[in-house]
Amino acid sequence: AAVRSRAQVDATLQTAKLNAAELLPAVQCLSFGPQAGGGECCLLQLEPGLCAELEAGRSLIIRGEKDEHAVLCSKDKTYEIKIADTSNMLLFVPGCKTPEELNADSSSCNIIHSQIAGFSKNYWELRRCRPKLKKLRKLLMEDPYEGPDIWKDQTSTFSKYTTEDLLSLIQASEEEILHQLQVIDACKIEGYWRILDFDYEMKLLNHVTQLIDSESWSLSKVPLCSCLEELGSLEPREMIEHILLSYGRKYVNDAGEVFFEMCEDKICRAIAQMLLQNAVKFNLSEFEEVWQQSVPEGMTARLDQLQGLALVDRSSRPETICLLKVEDLPEDNQERFNSLFGIREKWTEVDITPYIQDLCAEKQTVGTLLTKYARSSMLNGVKVYNSRRPIS
Repeated sequence: AAVRSRAQVDATLQTAKLNAAELLPAVQCLSFGPQAGGGECCLLQLEPGLCAELEAGRSLIIRGEKDEHAVLCSKDKTYEIKIADTSNMLLFVPGCKTPEELNADSSSCNIIHSQIAGFSKNYWELRRCRPKLKKLRKLLMEDPYEGPDIWKDQTSTFSKYTTEDLLSLIQASEEEILHQLQVIDACKIEGYWRILDFDYEMKLLNHVTQLIDSESWSLSKVPLCSCLEELGSLEPREMIEHILLSYGRKYVNDAGEVFFEMCEDKICRAIAQMLLQNAVKFNLSEFEEVWQQSVPEGMTARLDQLQGLALVDRSSRPETICLLKVEDLPEDNQERFNSLFGIREKWTEVDITPYIQDLCAEKQTVGTLLTKYARSSMLNGVKVYNSRRPIS
């Protein structure tokens, strides 16, 4: 491209009817370089926190398989990626100086010649989103751990997953994935993340609760060492410790001994799931009686322990309860509501909240979700919600 002279620049300003005295003295003349092709560069709009991540030398990772919508992950957050079009063409000019830089540099030459290296008509826009973690449980449930059976493990055709495998398959940040592994009580066995088969988990829990009862230990002071000594001949010691970690809070006393405070709500909830999983519906009063008889002595079974696990129908006669686990429902907002309204036409806010709470994005409430996806009405003096669209 021809290099412009000052006279040519002044003539252009005069044609445009611009007063040179009102402009900065330095002039930047742009020309397309030999490599200025479209589509070779992508612009990514970052919030200040993500810019700081890159400036600190940390990575941002795009995750997603071919059939998934891509997300971008920092170490602890997940962002949805969307392409935003712009009516103005965006030019990539290496070394281009801003007005502030030109003002600060009084030695800038009168005319600066810059080459355009590329251009774009859109950019990637990021929006904070919920991590897509449902797939994590699905992958681990392909081959739940049923106990030390070398032959079964060797003949299994299902894949097992390391942390690196999960990071490449799950659309979530590393911290979100590791936190979710804790939430679902996954454990590492020979370097692979596994979820215990529910029946095996109940077998382990039963060993522990029976030992607590036989030794007359306080539920708030269960000694790790004694549990391992007594139960180590029945099950692997690491499995005994894992079940204690899953259903209790670990602490160390002044003498350095490790104890566990057992979680009443979690133990009662697991026993309720065991009772409900083999019945389509259960008479509520009969269930409550059997449930209380089944939990360890000293524990009290309460219906509020079953939020997101079981659904009570107080409109039926007699009242009933059935298993409905929130983790079995769709991850997509609209699909979740379609599924719930397919199960029950009208919901009270109290009943539906445990099944949609995990859908709330940052600074979003259950009320906001209900306003968007449901229609409210009054039934016998109680506000209820039904679907905004017909459910097939």
